[in-house]
Amino acid sequence: MAEYLKSAPTTTFADRAREDVAQRVAQIIADVRTRGDAAVREYSGVFDSWTPDSFRLDQDEVQRLVDSLPDQVIEDIDFVQSQVRRFAQAQRDSMRDIEIETLPGVRLGHRHVPVSAAGAYVPGGRYPLTASAHMTVVTAKVAGVERVAACTPPIRGEIPAATIAAMSRAGADEIYVLGGVQAVAALAVGTESIDRVDFLAGPGNAFVAEAKRQLFGEVGIDLFAGPTEILVLADDDADPFTCAVDLLSQAEHGPDSPAVLVTTSRALAEEVIRLVDEILPGMPTKDFAEPAWRDHGQVVVVDDMDELWAVGDSFASEHVQVLTADPRQALERMRNYGALFLGENTCVSYGDKVIGTNHVLPTLGSARYTGGLWVGKYLKTVTYQEITDPASSADLGRVCGRAARVELFEGHARSGDVRAWRHGGDRFAWIDDVVASEKR
Repeated sequence: MAEYLKSAPTTTFADRAREDVAQRVAQIIADVRTRGDAAVREYSGVFDSWTPDSFRLDQDEVQRLVDSLPDQVIEDIDFVQSQVRRFAQAQRDSMRDIEIETLPGVRLGHRHVPVSAAGAYVPGGRYPLTASAHMTVVTAKVAGVERVAACTPPIRGEIPAATIAAMSRAGADEIYVLGGVQAVAALAVGTESIDRVDFLAGPGNAFVAEAKRQLFGEVGIDLFAGPTEILVLADDDADPFTCAVDLLSQAEHGPDSPAVLVTTSRALAEEVIRLVDEILPGMPTKDFAEPAWRDHGQVVVVDDMDELWAVGDSFASEHVQVLTADPRQALERMRNYGALFLGENTCVSYGDKVIGTNHVLPTLGSARYTGGLWVGKYLKTVTYQEITDPASSADLGRVCGRAARVELFEGHARSGDVRAWRHGGDRFAWIDDVVASEKR
């Protein structure tokens, strides 16, 4: 039976849906919808103290920012984007258009068609989250999205050069230094200077997440997102120091980021708690990591591996790091997770920054029903049908007529009747009446 050496309340989307946040977001969206650029400029000034002549950067300004960065930064951006692009391309290549013949001359098919325009939101705030540009823009371009408009906020009044470079090298067609709800709203509804998009992707704070939720339906979105999560699953073979460091690596994302350890070893659990308490005071980001661990950290000891997998699955965590003797067992034993990180050579930070899988992942239990952002999110799977054999059209018309009349849909039935009459010689009283009236 699971024993909690450290526990914390589980947060849900309902817990995060604060009425004051929802109301404020709704107000901003409505204002941007009504007043366009004027509202965007006003809110950018209030929230970011940022009111440039144009939020959109021209190519010369983008190049100046790229040139201001050390060569190593650019090389690293290019390396990471090549990893993301390669994996996204493999995903795209796995998605085939199909066409089959189900009856003589009856062809059914589907095609994967990219959305026309996507908005990529790359958060900033205290730190530039350059990697989010790779995940949103590169993936959209691999999917074939023709226009990608990328937004990121200024950081303490400055343009984040590394983020702009990442957006540009990823292939963004438009780059805006603009953040918050006003950015998401402008992309979704359009303004005088920002054309609307069909799809929004990218992480953000509670206000940005709420804006995406409210705008969903008017535009598509990647997923509903909450604070970053990590779940470490460990047995007796795991190294407690590695467990402690990796838990804190994700806790530094924010004061509400859950960091959870589930283990079969009580001794390891106790040592991890001790090591976290020892490491935390010296972390430069302890102002986030400390409250995250204090208020949202959990340590759970279970009896055996069966219980380890079951308890792990119950968390439906965004990131699941598996530090066990046979980590690949997780591929068969688990189903509720955003991404798995298998073995001590792999860590969640690799997924966040460099390895190539997408780091925009489901949180707050939504891994029970969805995966994360991937190339398929930017594609619409649409179907088509064609009948070239008149006899098959007549056969389907007869079935359609009977099936539609069971549901009292006479108009649908008559569409089928016309094909059965035209191609099969069937007689229908309502058609005879129409033909007779035309002869009179």
